[in-house]
Amino acid sequence: MAIKKHLSLSERKRIEKLLNERNSFKAIGRLLQRDCTTISKEVKNHVYFKKSGCFGQAFNNCRLRFDCTLSSLCEKENCRHKKCKCCSVCYLHCKYYEKATCTEVDKAPYVCNGCLKRSGCTLEKTLYSASYAQHEYELVRSESRSGISVSEEEVARLDSVISPLLLKGQSIHHICTTNLDQVMFSEKTIYNYVDAGLFAAKNLDLPRKVKCRPRKSRHDSFKVDRKCRIGRTYEDYLNYLKDQADVPIVQLDSVEGRRGGKVLLTIHFVESQFMLAFLRDANDSKSVIGIFERLYIELRPDIFMNLFQVCLADNGSEFSNPNAIEFDQQGNRRTRVFYCDPSSPFQKGAAENNHEFIRRILPKGSSFDDLTQEKVDVMMNHINSYKRKKLGDLSPYEMFKTFYGRKTLEKLGATLISPNDIHLLPALLK
Repeated sequence: MAIKKHLSLSERKRIEKLLNERNSFKAIGRLLQRDCTTISKEVKNHVYFKKSGCFGQAFNNCRLRFDCTLSSLCEKENCRHKKCKCCSVCYLHCKYYEKATCTEVDKAPYVCNGCLKRSGCTLEKTLYSASYAQHEYELVRSESRSGISVSEEEVARLDSVISPLLLKGQSIHHICTTNLDQVMFSEKTIYNYVDAGLFAAKNLDLPRKVKCRPRKSRHDSFKVDRKCRIGRTYEDYLNYLKDQADVPIVQLDSVEGRRGGKVLLTIHFVESQFMLAFLRDANDSKSVIGIFERLYIELRPDIFMNLFQVCLADNGSEFSNPNAIEFDQQGNRRTRVFYCDPSSPFQKGAAENNHEFIRRILPKGSSFDDLTQEKVDVMMNHINSYKRKKLGDLSPYEMFKTFYGRKTLEKLGATLISPNDIHLLPALLK
């Protein structure tokens, strides 16, 4: 029996085939010469979920789907569904929606691969795929060897101990030697954290560090959760869109001013070119989560889930806690977060292009420290009122109102500016 060896792709393909044939974990373990708990952990750790219906029926996981007679919930004039239960997204609009789950996946083999009822089931499927499991395994292996695995709370604690002493001229060796019970990290690790900009003290505050030429291949990144990209890559994003036609896309990004100062979180609605911007004191994930929590409460869950069905973000540390964005405090899913490939800003080009308007008013290198949220709102009102040729000479404000209505714009605090009063130069905020 194999001991302390990772599963290969060929073994995973065999597991998938045997699951489809309704074999038990013990039977699969015997055939692969693996412990049955190894097979069980492999399946449970690498399942993926698919919202698919069955022959002649769309996806619907509402507990009341069999007796439902509601219609026209989405209020679309050209909707082809006579009854809403025949639509795969009716749960986004229905206030009576109650999620139904299959109890069969609560016991071994925990997946729907060999289920005899699958051909007539409209619930969300829990599946095991060898290619998906191999991709997840390789991603975890790669992520585990890169980045900085430490929580923001731990960074703040270390910063309160180390930065004041560094600013007094002490070396990292002296600090680690005399504060063993508080630091509890190696000197090399502390040097890496300072170099990554996680502390208030910088490289210039180190006695000898500035004399050393930095290595060329330096790509450390700070991640709250190293596994945040698993199942959320750009390839996963494209695969998800294949199953979800006409789903609205929201692109997330940050616009920085002076390094270490205040930052803007931008939320760009691709189909209408409408953009929101929120001022944050620091470029951390906590501030991003706080903004989403506030929007979720102010907009109400039904409007929020209609607006934020799919979010596409870059690989910045501010977006590295996707679970807190995707789920509310009761554990209910409210959106889905995916990530662009590293160094691929073109994959969310709509948001990047719209940042040009922000840079007209706030040029690169300018500080955001004197800004207030009121000034940011004024700036975005002018940008969203600017007519665009690609929108048929309409403004993003007008397009957004067409899709989601005036009341939603009022909840977001957006105001339409008269065409001749639009100002897109730095003097706007002065």
